[in-house]
Amino acid sequence: MAETTSQAKKANHKILTGTVTSNKMQKTIVVEVTRKKSHPLYGRVISIRKKFYVHDEKNVAHIGDVVSIEESRPLSRLKRWTLKEVVRKTALVPETTVDADAGAAR
Repeated sequence: MAETTSQAKKANHKILTGTVTSNKMQKTIVVEVTRKKSHPLYGRVISIRKKFYVHDEKNVAHIGDVVSIEESRPLSRLKRWTLKEVVRKTALVPETTVDADAGAAR
């Protein structure tokens, strides 16, 4: 009996999958999770979108990546999720800055 009580219980954290919509903050990304559910009255399938603020310690995720996030303790006023893994990287090329001199020469 003592063995079962001394073992730490495994935490049942929720895991969601979504798309990164913003990574402009330091160590924080915004992930949009889309869920499909049936409308309670009409029965039509509707999509529900929700944004989550996620802690990204190493700044690995970029806009457009599909990521897996895990529920955690509150890290700030809005952050209650941590980045678990990057499921699929985006094929988008990062933006480059345009020289002001090149635009003025025309």
